[in-house]
Amino acid sequence: MRAKHIGIVACSAEGAALCYRTICLEGEKLMGSYAHPEVTMHTHPLGEYMRRIEVGDWRGVANLMLSSADKLTRAGADFAICPDNTIHQAFDLVVQESPIPWLHIAEEVAAEAKRRGYHCLGILGTRFLMESSVYPDKLAIKGLESRIPKAEQREKINKIIFEELVRGILSSNARKYFCRIIDEFSQWGCDAVVLGCTEIPLLISHKDSSLPVLDSTRILARAALIQSTSNIDAPR
Repeated sequence: MRAKHIGIVACSAEGAALCYRTICLEGEKLMGSYAHPEVTMHTHPLGEYMRRIEVGDWRGVANLMLSSADKLTRAGADFAICPDNTIHQAFDLVVQESPIPWLHIAEEVAAEAKRRGYHCLGILGTRFLMESSVYPDKLAIKGLESRIPKAEQREKINKIIFEELVRGILSSNARKYFCRIIDEFSQWGCDAVVLGCTEIPLLISHKDSSLPVLDSTRILARAALIQSTSNIDAPR
């Protein structure tokens, strides 16, 4: 029996590339040497998403995601993932009309946090994500609490993401700033931190953080691998 074909609805390049690489590199653990599921990725320009995000046009964001999903379906994808936390604010609109099923990034992170025994998570991401209900809603279902940075910190994090991280710029100053925020999360009672922008794992790893990290990009990629290979035999 073949592995299910994974469709990636990408938004920003760096995070989508990390998700794709994780699927390809870790696939052989489940499927054998050099093996991974079939993967197809489609993305509209980030600028098309940003024009809609900045004015809160989530219907417009959903339409872009559905356009990608239609293309992936025609390419043979069995299900879709989106390695972008922010645009999951349009997720409920998307799944109602999508031709294929989806995994939800925050649901997968919440499940992993519960599995690891965490209770309160600090959320890092774009301002749009941190100020949304994407993570609080999914974490609450698992009985988990969450915290976000202060308003001025959210603005600076957002600026770093959109001026640096999505362009592949990884500076030591940005790393130090994120680590200071994580230190504050620890003081606020958090026992782990969600790297809730798919580019943040390129800047911050568990070695940098004073709290355990939940890497949303790789968690989603690994969930997609499990979904894809659940009906095939493990390698011998």
